Amino acid sequence: MNHTTHFAFFDEGSKREIRRAILKAVAIPGYQVPFASREMPIARGWGTGGLQLTLSLVGLNDTLKVIDQGADDSVNAVSIKALVGASTGIAMTDQTSQATLIQSRHRIPEVPLTENQILVLQVPMPEPLRPIEASEQVTKRLHAEKEYSGAYLSLFEDILRYGTMAAGADHPVMVEGRYVMAPSPIPRFDNPKLDKNPALILLGAGREKKIYAVPPYTQVKSLDFEDHPFRVEDFGGAHCSLCGTQGVFLDELYDPTTGRTWHQCNDTSFCGRNAP
Repeated sequence: MNHTTHFAFFDEGSKREIRRAILKAVAIPGYQVPFASREMPIARGWGTGGLQLTLSLVGLNDTLKVIDQGADDSVNAVSIKALVGASTGIAMTDQTSQATLIQSRHRIPEVPLTENQILVLQVPMPEPLRPIEASEQVTKRLHAEKEYSGAYLSLFEDILRYGTMAAGADHPVMVEGRYVMAPSPIPRFDNPKLDKNPALILLGAGREKKIYAVPPYTQVKSLDFEDHPFRVEDFGGAHCSLCGTQGVFLDELYDPTTGRTWHQCNDTSFCGRNAP
Protein backbone atom coordinates (compact mmCIF):
# COMPACT_ATOMS: atom_id res chain seq x y z
CA MET A 1 0.00 0.00 0.00
CA ASN A 2 1.25 3.51 -0.84
CA HIS A 3 1.09 5.59 2.35
CA THR A 4 1.73 8.88 0.50
CA THR A 5 -1.92 8.89 -0.65
CA HIS A 6 -5.24 8.60 1.15
CA PHE A 7 -6.57 5.17 1.97
CA ALA A 8 -8.82 4.14 -0.94
CA PHE A 9 -7.65 7.14 -3.01
CA PHE A 10 -10.28 9.64 -1.78
CA ASP A 11 -9.93 12.10 1.09
CA GLU A 12 -12.35 11.58 3.98
CA GLY A 13 -14.52 14.53 3.00
CA SER A 14 -15.15 13.06 -0.45
CA LYS A 15 -16.00 9.67 1.05
CA ARG A 16 -18.48 11.23 3.48
CA GLU A 17 -20.24 13.11 0.68
CA ILE A 18 -20.63 9.95 -1.40
CA ARG A 19 -21.73 7.93 1.64
CA ARG A 20 -24.44 10.50 2.39
CA ALA A 21 -25.73 10.08 -1.17
CA ILE A 22 -25.66 6.28 -0.69
CA LEU A 23 -27.70 6.55 2.53
CA LYS A 24 -30.34 8.65 0.75
CA ALA A 25 -30.42 6.15 -2.14
CA VAL A 26 -30.93 3.26 0.28
CA ALA A 27 -33.70 5.18 2.07
CA ILE A 28 -35.58 5.78 -1.23
CA PRO A 29 -35.17 2.57 -3.28
CA GLY A 30 -34.82 3.17 -7.01
CA TYR A 31 -34.56 6.95 -6.70
CA GLN A 32 -31.62 8.60 -8.50
CA VAL A 33 -29.60 10.69 -6.04
CA PRO A 34 -27.32 13.37 -7.57
CA PHE A 35 -23.75 13.47 -6.25
CA ALA A 36 -20.55 15.37 -6.95
CA SER A 37 -18.84 12.83 -9.18
CA ARG A 38 -15.06 13.07 -8.85
CA GLU A 39 -12.37 13.01 -11.49
CA MET A 40 -10.85 9.55 -11.56
CA PRO A 41 -7.63 8.08 -12.98
CA ILE A 42 -9.72 6.11 -15.46
CA ALA A 43 -11.85 7.47 -18.28
CA ARG A 44 -15.54 8.14 -17.79
CA GLY A 45 -17.51 5.28 -19.25
CA TRP A 46 -15.12 2.71 -17.79
CA GLY A 47 -16.81 2.37 -14.41
CA THR A 48 -16.03 5.63 -12.61
CA GLY A 49 -19.42 5.67 -10.87
CA GLY A 50 -19.07 2.16 -9.53
CA LEU A 51 -15.45 2.74 -8.61
CA GLN A 52 -16.35 5.82 -6.55
CA LEU A 53 -18.88 3.76 -4.60
CA THR A 54 -16.34 1.00 -4.02
CA LEU A 55 -13.62 3.41 -2.86
CA SER A 56 -16.04 5.15 -0.50
CA LEU A 57 -17.19 1.91 1.13
CA VAL A 58 -14.12 -0.33 1.22
CA GLY A 59 -12.42 -1.06 4.53
CA LEU A 60 -9.25 -2.85 5.59
CA ASN A 61 -11.13 -6.07 6.33
CA ASP A 62 -12.96 -6.22 3.00
CA THR A 63 -12.30 -8.69 0.20
CA LEU A 64 -12.98 -7.35 -3.29
CA LYS A 65 -14.13 -9.10 -6.45
CA VAL A 66 -14.38 -7.19 -9.77
CA ILE A 67 -16.00 -8.62 -12.89
CA ASP A 68 -16.55 -7.24 -16.37
CA GLN A 69 -19.30 -8.93 -18.41
CA GLY A 70 -18.76 -12.10 -16.39
CA ALA A 71 -14.96 -12.16 -16.57
CA ASP A 72 -12.57 -11.54 -13.68
CA ASP A 73 -9.55 -11.08 -15.94
CA SER A 74 -10.74 -8.46 -18.46
CA VAL A 75 -8.80 -5.19 -18.89
CA ASN A 76 -11.50 -3.20 -17.07
CA ALA A 77 -11.68 -5.59 -14.12
CA VAL A 78 -7.91 -5.94 -13.77
CA SER A 79 -7.38 -2.17 -13.94
CA ILE A 80 -9.98 -1.45 -11.24
CA LYS A 81 -8.53 -4.15 -8.97
CA ALA A 82 -5.06 -2.68 -9.48
CA LEU A 83 -6.20 0.81 -8.45
CA VAL A 84 -8.15 -0.36 -5.39
CA GLY A 85 -5.37 -2.73 -4.37
CA ALA A 86 -2.66 -0.10 -4.69
CA SER A 87 -4.57 2.41 -2.56
CA THR A 88 -5.87 0.00 0.11
CA GLY A 89 -3.83 -3.19 0.24
CA ILE A 90 -7.01 -5.24 0.77
CA ALA A 91 -7.50 -8.85 -0.28
CA MET A 92 -8.79 -9.70 -3.76
CA THR A 93 -10.67 -12.79 -4.87
CA ASP A 94 -12.25 -14.33 -7.95
CA GLN A 95 -14.76 -16.29 -5.85
CA THR A 96 -18.14 -14.65 -5.32
CA SER A 97 -18.76 -16.38 -1.99
CA GLN A 98 -15.48 -15.05 -0.53
CA ALA A 99 -16.06 -11.39 -1.45
CA THR A 100 -17.61 -8.83 0.88
CA LEU A 101 -17.65 -6.19 -1.86
CA ILE A 102 -18.30 -6.98 -5.54
CA GLN A 103 -18.03 -4.45 -8.34
CA SER A 104 -19.52 -5.56 -11.65
CA ARG A 105 -20.07 -4.38 -15.18
CA HIS A 106 -23.03 -5.94 -17.04
CA ARG A 107 -23.57 -9.02 -14.81
CA ILE A 108 -24.87 -10.20 -11.47
CA PRO A 109 -22.86 -13.28 -10.39
CA GLU A 110 -24.40 -16.73 -10.74
CA VAL A 111 -23.57 -17.65 -7.14
CA PRO A 112 -26.37 -16.25 -4.92
CA LEU A 113 -25.39 -13.23 -2.85
CA THR A 114 -25.78 -12.97 0.93
CA GLU A 115 -26.66 -10.36 3.56
CA ASN A 116 -22.96 -9.84 4.25
CA GLN A 117 -22.20 -8.64 0.73
CA ILE A 118 -22.54 -5.43 -1.25
CA LEU A 119 -22.87 -5.51 -5.03
CA VAL A 120 -21.84 -2.37 -6.92
CA LEU A 121 -23.06 -2.11 -10.51
CA GLN A 122 -21.45 0.23 -13.03
CA VAL A 123 -24.05 2.30 -14.91
CA PRO A 124 -23.57 4.22 -18.17
CA MET A 125 -27.12 5.67 -18.32
CA PRO A 126 -29.11 5.78 -15.06
CA GLU A 127 -32.26 7.41 -16.46
CA PRO A 128 -34.70 4.75 -17.77
CA LEU A 129 -36.88 7.46 -19.34
CA ARG A 130 -34.07 9.04 -21.37
CA PRO A 131 -34.91 7.15 -24.60
CA ILE A 132 -38.35 8.77 -24.56
CA GLU A 133 -37.56 12.15 -22.98
CA ALA A 134 -34.36 14.18 -23.44
CA SER A 135 -35.05 16.77 -20.74
CA GLU A 136 -33.75 16.05 -17.24
CA GLN A 137 -36.30 18.48 -15.81
CA VAL A 138 -39.14 16.58 -17.45
CA THR A 139 -37.91 13.13 -16.41
CA LYS A 140 -37.67 14.32 -12.79
CA ARG A 141 -41.28 15.49 -12.96
CA LEU A 142 -42.40 12.20 -14.51
CA HIS A 143 -40.75 10.24 -11.70
CA ALA A 144 -42.31 12.54 -9.09
CA GLU A 145 -45.76 12.00 -10.60
CA LYS A 146 -45.14 8.28 -11.13
CA GLU A 147 -46.01 8.86 -14.79
CA TYR A 148 -44.49 5.90 -16.58
CA SER A 149 -46.83 5.48 -19.52
CA GLY A 150 -43.96 6.42 -21.87
CA ALA A 151 -41.85 3.52 -20.60
CA TYR A 152 -44.71 1.09 -21.17
CA LEU A 153 -45.40 2.60 -24.59
CA SER A 154 -41.79 1.97 -25.60
CA LEU A 155 -42.17 -1.71 -24.64
CA PHE A 156 -45.49 -1.87 -26.50
CA GLU A 157 -43.85 -0.49 -29.65
CA ASP A 158 -41.24 -3.26 -29.40
CA ILE A 159 -44.02 -5.84 -29.27
CA LEU A 160 -45.69 -4.33 -32.33
CA ARG A 161 -42.41 -4.21 -34.24
CA TYR A 162 -40.76 -7.46 -33.15
CA GLY A 163 -43.51 -9.49 -31.51
CA THR A 164 -41.76 -9.34 -28.14
CA MET A 165 -40.05 -6.93 -25.76
CA ALA A 166 -36.73 -6.59 -27.54
CA ALA A 167 -34.31 -5.18 -24.96
CA GLY A 168 -31.44 -7.63 -24.56
CA ALA A 169 -30.11 -5.73 -21.55
CA ASP A 170 -31.08 -2.88 -19.23
CA HIS A 171 -34.76 -3.86 -19.29
CA PRO A 172 -36.46 -1.36 -16.91
CA VAL A 173 -37.78 -2.46 -13.54
CA MET A 174 -40.26 -1.15 -10.98
CA VAL A 175 -38.73 -0.90 -7.50
CA GLU A 176 -40.97 -1.43 -4.48
CA GLY A 177 -43.99 -0.44 -6.58
CA ARG A 178 -42.82 3.17 -6.84
CA TYR A 179 -39.84 4.09 -9.05
CA VAL A 180 -39.01 2.78 -12.50
CA MET A 181 -35.28 2.11 -12.53
CA ALA A 182 -32.57 1.25 -15.04
CA PRO A 183 -30.93 -1.93 -13.72
CA SER A 184 -27.70 -1.17 -15.62
CA PRO A 185 -26.89 -3.16 -18.79
CA ILE A 186 -27.29 -6.53 -17.14
CA PRO A 187 -28.95 -9.12 -19.38
CA ARG A 188 -32.64 -9.87 -18.87
CA PHE A 189 -31.46 -13.15 -17.34
CA ASP A 190 -30.17 -11.22 -14.31
CA ASN A 191 -33.23 -9.03 -13.69
CA PRO A 192 -34.98 -11.61 -11.45
CA LYS A 193 -31.87 -11.69 -9.22
CA LEU A 194 -32.64 -8.10 -8.18
CA ASP A 195 -35.93 -9.12 -6.57
CA LYS A 196 -35.71 -9.72 -2.80
CA ASN A 197 -31.94 -10.12 -3.02
CA PRO A 198 -30.41 -10.35 0.48
CA ALA A 199 -27.40 -8.24 -0.55
CA LEU A 200 -27.33 -4.45 -0.76
CA ILE A 201 -27.16 -3.47 -4.44
CA LEU A 202 -25.74 -0.04 -5.29
CA LEU A 203 -25.65 1.49 -8.77
CA GLY A 204 -23.32 4.34 -9.73
CA ALA A 205 -23.14 6.50 -12.86
CA GLY A 206 -20.02 8.68 -12.80
CA ARG A 207 -20.56 10.58 -16.03
CA GLU A 208 -24.24 11.25 -15.21
CA LYS A 209 -23.47 11.96 -11.53
CA LYS A 210 -26.16 9.68 -10.07
CA ILE A 211 -26.29 7.02 -7.36
CA TYR A 212 -29.26 4.74 -6.68
CA ALA A 213 -29.89 1.56 -4.74
CA VAL A 214 -31.87 -1.62 -4.21
CA PRO A 215 -31.79 -2.35 -0.47
CA PRO A 216 -31.83 -5.96 0.75
CA TYR A 217 -35.10 -7.86 0.30
CA THR A 218 -36.64 -5.12 -1.86
CA GLN A 219 -39.35 -5.99 -4.38
CA VAL A 220 -38.14 -5.50 -7.94
CA LYS A 221 -40.39 -6.33 -10.89
CA SER A 222 -39.45 -6.10 -14.57
CA LEU A 223 -41.91 -4.01 -16.59
CA ASP A 224 -44.24 -6.14 -18.70
CA PHE A 225 -47.88 -6.70 -19.70
CA GLU A 226 -50.40 -9.34 -18.64
CA ASP A 227 -50.56 -10.76 -22.16
CA HIS A 228 -46.80 -10.32 -22.75
CA PRO A 229 -45.07 -11.30 -19.51
CA PHE A 230 -41.40 -10.61 -18.96
CA ARG A 231 -39.16 -13.50 -20.00
CA VAL A 232 -35.45 -14.13 -19.59
CA GLU A 233 -33.19 -15.45 -22.33
CA ASP A 234 -33.87 -19.03 -23.39
CA PHE A 235 -30.82 -21.13 -24.21
CA GLY A 236 -32.89 -24.02 -25.48
CA GLY A 237 -31.57 -26.55 -22.99
CA ALA A 238 -27.93 -25.83 -23.90
CA HIS A 239 -25.23 -26.54 -21.34
CA CYS A 240 -21.70 -25.26 -20.74
CA SER A 241 -19.16 -27.22 -22.76
CA LEU A 242 -16.60 -26.89 -19.93
CA CYS A 243 -18.56 -27.65 -16.76
CA GLY A 244 -21.84 -29.04 -18.11
CA THR A 245 -24.01 -26.57 -16.19
CA GLN A 246 -27.50 -25.63 -17.41
CA GLY A 247 -29.76 -22.84 -16.19
CA VAL A 248 -27.08 -20.12 -16.14
CA PHE A 249 -26.31 -17.31 -18.55
CA LEU A 250 -24.30 -18.77 -21.44
CA ASP A 251 -22.10 -17.28 -24.16
CA GLU A 252 -22.52 -18.78 -27.62
CA LEU A 253 -19.17 -19.31 -29.33
CA TYR A 254 -18.51 -20.02 -32.99
CA ASP A 255 -15.49 -21.34 -34.85
CA PRO A 256 -15.63 -20.09 -38.48
CA THR A 257 -13.01 -22.59 -39.61
CA THR A 258 -15.07 -25.61 -38.58
CA GLY A 259 -18.56 -24.13 -38.40
CA ARG A 260 -18.87 -25.49 -34.87
CA THR A 261 -21.03 -23.69 -32.30
CA TRP A 262 -20.92 -24.30 -28.55
CA HIS A 263 -21.77 -22.64 -25.24
CA GLN A 264 -19.76 -21.66 -22.17
CA CYS A 265 -20.68 -20.08 -18.83
CA ASN A 266 -20.46 -16.31 -19.01
CA ASP A 267 -19.49 -16.17 -15.32
CA THR A 268 -15.90 -17.42 -15.56
CA SER A 269 -15.26 -17.99 -11.85
CA PHE A 270 -18.54 -19.91 -11.49
CA CYS A 271 -17.53 -22.09 -14.42
CA GLY A 272 -14.05 -22.69 -13.02
CA ARG A 273 -15.51 -23.76 -9.69
CA ASN A 274 -17.83 -26.26 -11.36
CA ALA A 275 -15.52 -27.57 -14.07
CA PRO A 276 -14.50 -31.23 -13.64
